[in-house]
Amino acid sequence: MAHPDGTTVRVHYRGTLDDGSEFDSSTGRDPLEFTIGAGQVIAGFEQAVAGLAAGEKTQIRIEAEDAYGERFADAIQRLPMEAFAEEPPLEAMVQLQAPDGRMMVATVTDVTEETVELDFNHPLAGQALTFDLELVDVIAPE
Repeated sequence: MAHPDGTTVRVHYRGTLDDGSEFDSSTGRDPLEFTIGAGQVIAGFEQAVAGLAAGEKTQIRIEAEDAYGERFADAIQRLPMEAFAEEPPLEAMVQLQAPDGRMMVATVTDVTEETVELDFNHPLAGQALTFDLELVDVIAPE
């Protein structure tokens, strides 16, 4: 039985990539709490949890296109070094304000004397994600 939209759930999870490396986990923390149907987590994760009973465990694999999408080459851009107050370190996450006022996050992938290369792809874009899930608690909608 699937939990209806508006149901709040608490879930423990462990997320790994195809090479077995862990990219996130709730181990040692409170369970992740979210509301079914609110779009707070990626769709495949939500669908798997919605089908679990309290105390039930499962493992799911979510392909890249259903997780954070594929990687796009045009999401990699070079900006002049003058755009930065100081030289950012490689692989650092930086936050920039777009001309329309939106805040954007990017990963520094290259630094030269004149430019900084930024990757605006999500760090998990292009990767399939595997989650070990345990539904800890279900709070029915009011």
